[in-house]
Amino acid sequence: MDFQYTEEQQALADLTEQILADQIDHAELRSLEASGERVHRASWKALADAGVLSALLPETHGGAGVGVTGVGAVLEVVGKHAAPVPIYPSIVLGALAIAEFGTAEQQGLLANVGDGSKILTAAIADPDGVSASADHQLSGVANFVPAGLDADVILVAASGGIYLVDPAGAGVTVEEVETTTGYSEAKLVFDGMQLSVGELLGGAADPAQLGWIQARADAAICALTTGICDGALELLGSYANQREQFNRVIASFQAVSQRAGDSYIDTEAVRLTARSAAFTLDHDPDTATGPLAIARWWAAEAGHRVVHASTHIHGGVGVDRDYPLHRHFLMSRQLELTLGNAEQQLEALGAVLAGS
Repeated sequence: MDFQYTEEQQALADLTEQILADQIDHAELRSLEASGERVHRASWKALADAGVLSALLPETHGGAGVGVTGVGAVLEVVGKHAAPVPIYPSIVLGALAIAEFGTAEQQGLLANVGDGSKILTAAIADPDGVSASADHQLSGVANFVPAGLDADVILVAASGGIYLVDPAGAGVTVEEVETTTGYSEAKLVFDGMQLSVGELLGGAADPAQLGWIQARADAAICALTTGICDGALELLGSYANQREQFNRVIASFQAVSQRAGDSYIDTEAVRLTARSAAFTLDHDPDTATGPLAIARWWAAEAGHRVVHASTHIHGGVGVDRDYPLHRHFLMSRQLELTLGNAEQQLEALGAVLAGS
C-alpha cells in the first residue's frame, strides 16, 4: 500500500518545517529551558497564525480534514526539531476527542484551540486513579498529564466517564512533576471536585471514548518518534562526516557506516509502521489495534536503537547538553514508556492474533 502523504498533508508538513526551522534552534531552546517555560510560545503563535493548528481539526470544525495521517505529518516535524509545542496534547488528546464526541457547547472550544488561544490536554495514563460519584464529584489522582501545567481545559478519564475539567477550579490541585525530557508534566489531585453532567464529554458516559483517544495517542507517539529518529539521524550524519580520527572522517570507518545504515533502516521501519497505523485509523479504524501495536513496538524498540546509536557515534559530545542531540534522546526515552512500553505492545498484538 502507498502511505505517502497527499499534497495537502505534505504541504502542511512543509509549512510546519518552515516555521519551526525559522523559530527554533539549539540556542533558542537553551534559553527556553533556562527560563523555566515549557512551551515555545513564539512557535505556537506562528503555527496558529499560519493556520496549521486549525487545519488539523476536522472539516466540520473549520479544519482541512487531513485526518490522523495529516496530524502525524506535522508531528513528525515537531519530533525532528524536538520542538516544545503542545500539538500532541492539545490537538490529539483534546481537540480531536471533543470534535468527535463533544456536545455543541463543548465543541465551542475548538475555535480557541485552532487560533492557539487555548491549550487542551487529557489525563488518560491512569484511568483507574480518579473516581466519579453518581452526582459527578471527582476524587483521586491523575498522573503524567502532558502540558497539564499550561492547559486551559483537561479531559480527565474517571470511573464515571471523561470529564472536561478546569484546572483552576475548586477541588483540584495541579502539581508539577519532573519528566525525562525536562519539560514538566502535571499531577492532578482531586478532592471532591464538584462537576455536572454538562461537563461529561458528550454529556454522557461512553466507555468507547477512552479507547478512541488512546488509539490516536498511540498513532501520535509513533509519528513523534519517527521525527525524533529523523532528527537524531541527521545529527549523526552531519557529525560523522565532519569528525576526523586518524586523518579520516569517521563516516568512512566500516563500523560507523554499518551502524549508521542500521539506524537508517530502523528509522524507515518506524516511519512505515507509524504511517500504516495512522492510515488504518483513518480508513478502517475497527482493524487498527494490530497495526497500532506493531507501530508502537517499532517506535519503542527501533527508536531506542536509533538514539542510542547516534549518541554512541557522537562519543562524549552526544551526552553534552551544549549539543542538541540530548533532546532527541530524552524525548525518545520518555515516549518509549508513554501509555505502554514495548512489552505491553507485544501483549496487545498477541491478543489480536489470538482472537483472529
